[in-house]
Amino acid sequence: MTFPYPVRYRTPLFLAPMAGVSEPPFRRVCRSFGADVLVSEFLSCEGLRRGVRSVHDGAYFTAEERPIGIQLFGADPDGMAEAAELVARNYAPDFIDINFGCPVKKVVRRNGGSGCLKDLGLVAGIIRAVKGAVGLPVTVKTRSGWDERLRDPVEIALRCQDAGAAVLTLHPRTRVQMYRGDAQWEEIARVKAALDIPVVGNGDVRTASDAYRMWRETGCDGIMIARGSFGNPWIFQQARALFEGRQPRPLPGAAERFAVALRHLELQARIQGNARRTALEFRKHLGWYTRGVPGAAGLRERFHRIESMAEAEQVFREYLEPSRAVG
Repeated sequence: MTFPYPVRYRTPLFLAPMAGVSEPPFRRVCRSFGADVLVSEFLSCEGLRRGVRSVHDGAYFTAEERPIGIQLFGADPDGMAEAAELVARNYAPDFIDINFGCPVKKVVRRNGGSGCLKDLGLVAGIIRAVKGAVGLPVTVKTRSGWDERLRDPVEIALRCQDAGAAVLTLHPRTRVQMYRGDAQWEEIARVKAALDIPVVGNGDVRTASDAYRMWRETGCDGIMIARGSFGNPWIFQQARALFEGRQPRPLPGAAERFAVALRHLELQARIQGNARRTALEFRKHLGWYTRGVPGAAGLRERFHRIESMAEAEQVFREYLEPSRAVG
């Protein structure tokens, strides 16, 4: 199945759009470890139209991040079309992705994200409007339905394809489920069998083995990795090894983990500029990078108190070289 933007591998690995996580520094780190396609955090179409600086900042990316899509959410076809045209004209991503999957209350209470799934006519109208406004591929990320009563992933997917979606990513849970229960991967297989466009699977890909198993069980054209990448950009490298029939490298030890964490932090500071704010916002990443490291609980407690890059570096140094720290 052919993707509407250049991909290096037959089965590309995607970094999922995640609020507060899929920012340029993390995207670049994941790209360096083998993420093939990147997607921005979701951006409010209303914020883009009103010229809100923080929302427009979310559309920023660099050439090394291509192919990259900018993801938008909203419930008004005309507003989504206007926002998509703004993004296409000012930032020129490789594709525009429409969010029909976000289950967060502040998004769905305005019928954005997965709230749109209560009205498939609205879903189709948004896709057509966005497609008509830009000369870029328009892709969709969706869930299997609003709730069990409205759960019909194949019908949703067909409506998206008929409206002009060039790629469809399915997270096979309903909005009401949020992240509870297991993602129903068999629904990805059913959607793949029904569509003529590439289908990307998403949901419960926590390890490289999960990514490979999803592909084997569903036949999907690509794999989108979300929470499995938290503090673990190596998941892309490991998954690619499995896809190529190679033995994946083991997870790195503390020294490599911390070196990558510091590179990530430096990228964040360079882009964000405010050292203290960067350190505060980066605490979550530092916690994720320490998972599986001996003494992780104590490290997370220390990282929760840092207020500068220098403090983070000191914590790492004292952990890796305790005798030097004491001396």
